[in-house]
Amino acid sequence: MQRLMEVLDKLGRPKVALVGDFMLDHYLYGDSERISPEAPVPILEVVNRESRPGGAASVAVNILALGGKVACVGIVGQDAAGEELLAILASAGAEISSLIRLPGRPTTVKERLIGLAQHRHRQQMLRVDQEARGAVPKEVLGTVRTLLRSAIRDCQCLALEDHDKGLFSDAATPQWIADARSAGVPVVVDPARVSDYRRYRGATMLTPNRFEAALASGIQITDEESLARCAQRLVTAADAEAVVITLDKEGAYLARRGERGTHIRTRQRTVYDVTGAGDAVLAMLAVAIGGGCDWEQAVALANLAGGLEVERFGVVPVSRDEIVDSLRGIVGLRSGKVVLRERLAEEVARRRAAGETVVFTNGCFDLLHMGHVRYLQRGREQGSCLIVAINSDDSARRLKGPGRPVIGQNERAEMLAALECVDYVTIFEEDTPEPLLKLLRPDVLVKGGSTGEIVGQQFVEGCGGKVMKMDLVEGLSTTEIINRILSNRDEK
Repeated sequence: MQRLMEVLDKLGRPKVALVGDFMLDHYLYGDSERISPEAPVPILEVVNRESRPGGAASVAVNILALGGKVACVGIVGQDAAGEELLAILASAGAEISSLIRLPGRPTTVKERLIGLAQHRHRQQMLRVDQEARGAVPKEVLGTVRTLLRSAIRDCQCLALEDHDKGLFSDAATPQWIADARSAGVPVVVDPARVSDYRRYRGATMLTPNRFEAALASGIQITDEESLARCAQRLVTAADAEAVVITLDKEGAYLARRGERGTHIRTRQRTVYDVTGAGDAVLAMLAVAIGGGCDWEQAVALANLAGGLEVERFGVVPVSRDEIVDSLRGIVGLRSGKVVLRERLAEEVARRRAAGETVVFTNGCFDLLHMGHVRYLQRGREQGSCLIVAINSDDSARRLKGPGRPVIGQNERAEMLAALECVDYVTIFEEDTPEPLLKLLRPDVLVKGGSTGEIVGQQFVEGCGGKVMKMDLVEGLSTTEIINRILSNRDEK
């Protein structure tokens, strides 16, 4: 993982030419607490509206967030949605001069109705699509080819995202790929859910998910052997150099022509919403390959990008800084997880905006032991982000008495940061974490071994959050460990 951090640091700002189905996502958020008297359906009382880039447009903003540059090539409708989408892309920094405004064909819009209970716990209730899926006229595809030939002159990678909306024809797509390859530009393809990959022939790399791969190969993936056969069949069918089959929580499988495949594992994460995971994977692969990464490094980074994306609600770009922070957490570097409260407040705001559930717990965590670890693992299961706030040395001394803590605050923080279940660690000087709770406003407050009211309970519940009391491992505590050590010493 340290090596991947070094690779990211040297990536530079590769430019990607992106051809795909550019879409606009609309989100309608509201409270849904009643059933309609007119029909057995829930009522959504809209409180907020939001527009985000979708499809290839989502890939574009991900490329930019990952530090790359992007030239968008394709079509959008000559309508209000197309105008809005172009404005979003331009404001993000994408080149949009090669996006054709096509009269008579609507911009693809996906409108999602999101219900909340007490302004929390987002749940998609319905999706309404506005689109045209008929074949794009040949003369328009010819114009796309001309624009793409111009765009790839100063690009280091070509990314194709096919949602089967009529843009990627069996005749035109191989020409686009051949033009890029003849210019020495690698081509990464996120294929449509189709049974025939011949339209992608000559691509450098294809990135289907397990369901798309099974459909295109005719091989159901049930084990490593069937996975390997499936991947090699796709390499042959598309005459590609490599295929990366994404396997959600199981990582990804990289198969190269004529070589033994590699299963690249990933960290398991809490899945909040799979929307946009494929966009993040394609963007990271394009930036990594365009920046000169080898394929295994590129796939490992794409694993991380996809994993971060599923932890948030809706299509939200994954940044290069977030990839770095995730790598720091995996290798246990203190600077990645141990943060001051000001930075922590920013991180909590970002995660909450992405729809994540923030869990908070606190304690001294002196002489870290199995009981602590089990407690923190259970705490992490209550949401998608666990914050551990620890008493400073002075605070712990006031709470526990002389001789405590045994382990200093920095060492305690670093050990906690090394745990996979912990996302952030912060140190507080006060006698209680209440000021920190008021700053962060967590969704869930977890505390162990408490029979009375927990510090901050009224505040958290008053904000609509919940408080969980957890049993500790019986007979196992820092005090008991210290007493056992002293007893053994006295016996000697």
